[in-house]
Amino acid sequence: MSVLIERKSGDRSVAIETTDAAHFAATKRRLTAAQRQWLAAFGFEAAPGTFALLPDEAGKLARVLVGVDASDTLGALGALPRVLPEATYHLASEGVLKDTVQAALGWALGAYEFTRYRKARRAPAKLAIPAADIAVLEPLVEATTLVRDLVNTPTEDMGPKQLAEAVKQLGKTHKAKVREWVGDELLEANFPTIHSVGRGSHRSPRLVELTWGKASDPKLALVGKGVCFDTGGLDLKPADGMRWMKKDMGGAAHAIALAGLIMQAKLPVRLQLLIPAVENAVSGESMRPGEVITTRAGITVEVDNTDAEGRLVLCDALTYASEQKPELIIDFATLTGAARIALGPDLPALFANRDDVADKVLAAGRTVSDPLWRLPLWRPYRKMLESYLADMANSGTSRHAGAITAALYLERFVPEDTPWLHLDTYAWNDADRPGRPRGGEALGLRAFFAFLQKRYAR
Repeated sequence: MSVLIERKSGDRSVAIETTDAAHFAATKRRLTAAQRQWLAAFGFEAAPGTFALLPDEAGKLARVLVGVDASDTLGALGALPRVLPEATYHLASEGVLKDTVQAALGWALGAYEFTRYRKARRAPAKLAIPAADIAVLEPLVEATTLVRDLVNTPTEDMGPKQLAEAVKQLGKTHKAKVREWVGDELLEANFPTIHSVGRGSHRSPRLVELTWGKASDPKLALVGKGVCFDTGGLDLKPADGMRWMKKDMGGAAHAIALAGLIMQAKLPVRLQLLIPAVENAVSGESMRPGEVITTRAGITVEVDNTDAEGRLVLCDALTYASEQKPELIIDFATLTGAARIALGPDLPALFANRDDVADKVLAAGRTVSDPLWRLPLWRPYRKMLESYLADMANSGTSRHAGAITAALYLERFVPEDTPWLHLDTYAWNDADRPGRPRGGEALGLRAFFAFLQKRYAR
């Protein structure tokens, strides 16, 4: 059941008033003398992240004061659903937060709990908001929940087959067409890099394709990296680097969720969703360093490092997407640790081959509090991907500019005349924060949906 419910006239709910140090004096003037005395005894000073429960004369909960940082509307109420008494609340009109829709979104995102393997600790408190706001927010909350659930699910329950099932379920929901190539079918259909990465696992690699929309509408291709677990292959990761690699399908989770938002909103596009789903495992069949793969595009690639596998599964999918001549290609991937080192966990790295398109995505991210940061496709760094015996290598000896060289690798498989956006996202929260619980996270999802809504507005 949603934690956002429709607020109707006459319904009983507890008011939540947001305040801060600058407005606290005015807030207190609206309270009774007993309530002001209670606040003083409680030590509440409207610091961000604090709250106080105010009783009425009968001792019942009458109001909640919440200290907020008005510059972080999304996080302002994110902690409350799990700490306030189980009841229904509404936002008082006197509050300092102006964007109440964004605040309500933060509330809903903060109510999330992953419950596949244990019961919920408690029921979250509910927030009553206008029906029109629910219509806007519920799809975003559901899409974010889908990303979080997919990423949080351990690999034994979220392997390539299960990831493909998520696409099939999406297709069933929206009456879209779904097809897949499994195991050696990938070789027969000329997807050699996807097969090379996934052949070492007992779980067959696969490519899943969903198509939806009218043939007369502009073609939009979404591609998501679906590495369901990444050991690093024969270039084995150390234990601490492998620990959370169940999340290496986070790009696929983003692409799946965005496809769902597009279809639910009925955007006028001819949608193609491509999910290359593999497990980068260690066995006698594993891809070896030094191998040369002839990609779908006919470009030969020397495998310099088996742990640079994400770009390999993506390049054949990008080539296939390009063959359909879309007017825009977007790919999502948990591609490089270098992007996290450069920008930290909260800022996904955006790469684009069109400045005007990149600017619009960045602006959309700012509007919906889902920030991105653009990094350059600095083409002189292509030298770092040179191979002495193939057209290029999948990585190089230098540790410099790892996110950029990965993006430059992918760019080789996108035609110059096709607008392309690549998001190197973390898809994860390392610790609990208001509205951002620890674990899988949608980073960039709302930004891209807002961008697409505006781009394809009817």
